[in-house]
Amino acid sequence: MKHESVLMKTLIQGGRVIDPASGMDEKADVALAHGVVIAIKNIATDFFPEQVVDASGCIVLPGLVDLAVRLREPGHEHEGMLASEMAAAVAGGVTSVVCPPDTEPVLDEAGLVEMLRYRAERLRRARVFPLGALTRNLEGEVLTEMLQLTQAGCVGFSQAEVPLANTQVLQRAMQYASTYGYTVWLRPQELHLGKGVAASGALATRMGLSGVPVAAETIALHTIFELVRATGARVHLCRISSAAGVALVRQAKAEGLPVSCDVSINSLYFTDVDIGYFDSRMRLNPPLRQQRDRDALRAGLADGCIDALVSDHTPVDEDAKALPFAEAEPGATGLELLLSVALKWSQEYGVGLADALAAVTCRPASVLANGLGGAGRLAVGGIADIVVFDPAAAWKVEPAALRSQGRHTPFGGYELPGRVRTTLVGGHFAYRSQ
Repeated sequence: MKHESVLMKTLIQGGRVIDPASGMDEKADVALAHGVVIAIKNIATDFFPEQVVDASGCIVLPGLVDLAVRLREPGHEHEGMLASEMAAAVAGGVTSVVCPPDTEPVLDEAGLVEMLRYRAERLRRARVFPLGALTRNLEGEVLTEMLQLTQAGCVGFSQAEVPLANTQVLQRAMQYASTYGYTVWLRPQELHLGKGVAASGALATRMGLSGVPVAAETIALHTIFELVRATGARVHLCRISSAAGVALVRQAKAEGLPVSCDVSINSLYFTDVDIGYFDSRMRLNPPLRQQRDRDALRAGLADGCIDALVSDHTPVDEDAKALPFAEAEPGATGLELLLSVALKWSQEYGVGLADALAAVTCRPASVLANGLGGAGRLAVGGIADIVVFDPAAAWKVEPAALRSQGRHTPFGGYELPGRVRTTLVGGHFAYRSQ
């Protein structure tokens, strides 16, 4: 991200610097110049900043890395969706976003990927790392030109929310990806079992909602792991939702399979009981499951079995949510909530602050190996993607005040900890609170 303003010298003064990747946690000043971190703590006497950020009482952290963000472009340019969602990202301290390919049109051609990255870069907000479609138009039949998509900037390949019906196609895709070192991103859900609108169980039965059994996830996981064993492909599993799923991932990792996974902020906090009286804000993919599943997800994230916490940001407009539960479009906004939910989880679950923050910085960055160019870390010589936030400042989630065009979130009305004061991307001030 190259801008004229990255040449500005900036000093972030008096903050508590936490870099989960290195274990650093101490009060220190941070000096930035030319878009990189040039010093932490030991600031040269001849460093004369043009801008000073007062971080007293605040935490200085690497910018957040979110592995699941729908930007709705291409497809909604006329609504200014990219601008609003990128504004939401930096307001939440998110400086790197990975977006799935289920746009309109699908990200299955290099030109579309290049245009998205160009438009995102012009906004001078967060960095965008697109996933290319695994198959043309996500139809599950013909593989895309993965080499061309990688050259255009794709960091992996995905079917988004469209399960592959043909296991042979998936095998070929994974063989190809393994040969060239690409990562395949899959949401584990068996096609036919995954067509319901709520998690199978007593509540879905009582409410008359079509159910998605845990087996929809576990059958898909078994298939994926068998293909990983056969092909050696690296796979990232998107939004694990069940206790049984966590157990299978744990076994696969113990076996040494090259797999990683993430969990949504929604699954970390809510269960099917929260659907209440058909609350469409709780209409999500994957569906909210039972308390034992939520408990296993929290434990898996805490012990590192689950690599990353993601917002699963999916902006849905008013008309698409103002429908009966089963007909409402699944999804919720989450970019502005990711940091605060990580802090809330840290406080309530007894997870160390640095460990909780690792789940939204260095751990998701490691999923992309070297694809993020040093994002998720705060180190001398590294890129100056930084968020300064006040951990003591609580705020109430008022959907109307969110910057995203999607105003629907299960967290509406909740009081959450942590307010972002400043977000820098490549040393450029991408967000400053009023």
